[in-house]
Amino acid sequence: MEGIMKINKTYRSLLDKSINSMLSAIEIYNKPNFSYREETFAILAVNSWELLLKAYLLKSSSYKMDALYKMEFVKKKNGENSTRKKPKLNRTGNPTTIGIFDVINKLEELNIKFSENLKASIESIIELRDNAIHFHNEKQISKELQELGFACIKNYMGIIKIWNIDINLSNYNFYLMPLAYVDSKIEVDSIITDEVKKYLDFVKNKVSKSEETDEDFTIAISIDISFNKSNSFEGIGMKYDPNGVSINVTEEDVRNKYPLTYEQITQKIKERYIDCKRDKIFNNRMKKIKENPNLFHYRKLDSANAKSLGKPYYSSNIWKELDSFYTKKTK
Repeated sequence: MEGIMKINKTYRSLLDKSINSMLSAIEIYNKPNFSYREETFAILAVNSWELLLKAYLLKSSSYKMDALYKMEFVKKKNGENSTRKKPKLNRTGNPTTIGIFDVINKLEELNIKFSENLKASIESIIELRDNAIHFHNEKQISKELQELGFACIKNYMGIIKIWNIDINLSNYNFYLMPLAYVDSKIEVDSIITDEVKKYLDFVKNKVSKSEETDEDFTIAISIDISFNKSNSFEGIGMKYDPNGVSINVTEEDVRNKYPLTYEQITQKIKERYIDCKRDKIFNNRMKKIKENPNLFHYRKLDSANAKSLGKPYYSSNIWKELDSFYTKKTK
């Protein structure tokens, strides 16, 4: 029993170190003035991914530590290899652990599906870490590198949810500040070196081969920020009311938050799931979803008329809810 508890503590420790490493990567990236911003983010982000995947491999291997170690054959007295293996030791005498790519391979050997987009995203961040020494002026490609960072964080949160890893994401804030806020001088007039060009070509190749049908993972995310003299406070309307404050929400805001019709959802479930039918169980689940204002909204033709006709709309987050009930098709 003690052995099991000790191994489970290792699993918990790997997860804690992973989350702290990713939070550190984000914190350093968001500093207003920090040299080697992208390089440091890449180092910490890769470390975070490696720890997370090792934790999941450990759990998937019934908490057997050998799953994380480089193994070598035990030598017989005559110098030949025996059939038994032992952990390969490093110079300090401790077991040598496998690298992140070996972890991914082992997970796939356990029939754990690993998105090609996710692998490409991780590889791009690893290449950034390994090639940062050639980036004499990272501002040359700071926008491109940040797009990789946005995807890296989104994928990290996504895999935790999909694999149901023991991390409560609600306890943390994963906000990578857009460059327009971190550094207003994002335009740099400089010549891109051959090394940087090779890295960009590497990433572009990954992006060009990405699976567009993969809704869960991506390689790069572009976020456009525009500045204007108007402000968010102009969209807030206040009036005296015994029940509190009145907030103005535009029709466009509502459409953006609830873009899906019932017809679109029922069509999509045929393409998305292998075991979803429009039966009584499905209808009951949809009825339950209608009770959640974050997932459902009844849009009236005349919002000022309480008796106005309308149409039901759903948030795209409905898929996270339905994913918990049905099995997604393999891509």
